[in-house]
Amino acid sequence: MLKTFSITDIGKKRKLNQDYVFTSEIPVGHLPNLFLVADGMGGHNAGDYASRYTIETIVEEIGSSSNNSPVIVLEKAIQSANRLIRQRSFEDEDLSGMGTTVVAATIDDDRLCVANVGDSRLYVINNREIKQITRDHSLVEEMVRMGGLQREQARSHPDKNIITRAIGAQDEVEIDFFQMTLSKDDIILMCSDGLTNMIDDEEIRMILQGQRDIVEKAETLVNAANNNGGKDNIAVILVEPFADEVIG
Repeated sequence: MLKTFSITDIGKKRKLNQDYVFTSEIPVGHLPNLFLVADGMGGHNAGDYASRYTIETIVEEIGSSSNNSPVIVLEKAIQSANRLIRQRSFEDEDLSGMGTTVVAATIDDDRLCVANVGDSRLYVINNREIKQITRDHSLVEEMVRMGGLQREQARSHPDKNIITRAIGAQDEVEIDFFQMTLSKDDIILMCSDGLTNMIDDEEIRMILQGQRDIVEKAETLVNAANNNGGKDNIAVILVEPFADEVIG
């Protein structure tokens, strides 16, 4: 039995909340459930519009899809959202140049399928480790992969907010997909960089292990990010895939 909780917070510095989340524990189209985080970018209300419109489009597209493959369903829905965001940004000057990250997940029994564009993240966490499943599409992540930057330096790098892929940036968007088998004590965390830029991975793991209730876990993460500066909007989705099952 799935247990989920989601929360967004404007943070301490921003005037607008451009993060948007969606969760459904019941089927959406042929997917057994659906979880989405989007972190919008753009002036005025453009980032807010981009994240909300992207998620609404993805949910609508998945709901009307006749395909049974999670990867194909997510691929087509995200591509469709990308086209519509591009179209709206050309039609409306106030929305020009808008974009958003998106990370999407669905769970079928013990199989997790994830789609990712940008630097919002999905982690799988248990009492042994915290593992980032998605790979950031960001300038500093490219620098880390090329060996030009240490992982520890990346968190404080002045260019850490520059992303290399986004919904709305190009006519066709390149999407990363990840699939894995979940274990009984795994917790899934999906979040925007407003969380991960404020608290490091090990602190995230400690918070999730230290709180028993899923609501407390999510709220404690948001509070920790704000206590460390809250420089950006914060979005958190927590999923406990086997919440009611006894771990033997």
